[in-house]
Amino acid sequence: MATRPASDVIVSVTGLHRSFGDTVVLDGADLTVARGEVVALLGGSGSGKSTLLRALAGLDDSAFGAIDVPSHFGVVFQEHRLLPWKRVVDNVALGLRGADVRRRALEALAEVGLEDRGDAWPAELSGGQAQRVAVARALVREPSLLLLDEPFGALDALTRLRMQQLLERLRVRHGFAALLVTHDVDEALLLADRALVLEGGRIAEEFEVTLPKPRHQDDPGFGGLRRHLLERLGVPAT
Repeated sequence: MATRPASDVIVSVTGLHRSFGDTVVLDGADLTVARGEVVALLGGSGSGKSTLLRALAGLDDSAFGAIDVPSHFGVVFQEHRLLPWKRVVDNVALGLRGADVRRRALEALAEVGLEDRGDAWPAELSGGQAQRVAVARALVREPSLLLLDEPFGALDALTRLRMQQLLERLRVRHGFAALLVTHDVDEALLLADRALVLEGGRIAEEFEVTLPKPRHQDDPGFGGLRRHLLERLGVPAT
């Protein structure tokens, strides 16, 4: 994998291991993420993508290895995980400390286009709106890193595309780095600076995605990268 200057590295993982009984899921995985970089993590079902991300987020005490992540990070899961008994603005503000908590939460909602939904209940939101709230809840903490575990996988195709565009706008605006776990090759190529393939418990290959942003699926070079990555994941070109 490409070597980056130590001063640019915001995430460093070396020799990450995780087993479930006799099943080894992570077998010495190594990866880095640079400041402001978006890295997509792909692999087959059960390859350990979400397991790796949970270890980085400090949610798996049984994983071991050298893990270095910034103290200010946010996590967005595939399920929005909003508390149904709290209004939207209070979900965003959950766990916040300091002055003007409500104002900060409302500003985060405005950034994801939901400035008028702060007093709504989660049950009143569409799936896409609920996931926007989850993104706002991560952003309000002003993270230098976002960990995203298939955040748009449960959305319909049109809403997923809009959320991908929103994430890219927010990344440009705030400059955070992101590690994106996804099963969607197109999503990886639309958003990521690098795509990593997790196989056999390790990062087996990485692909630099040098297409200019913002990207579109009909951009020159997109189709070739897509075919190459799909073939690497065991999906032959048709």
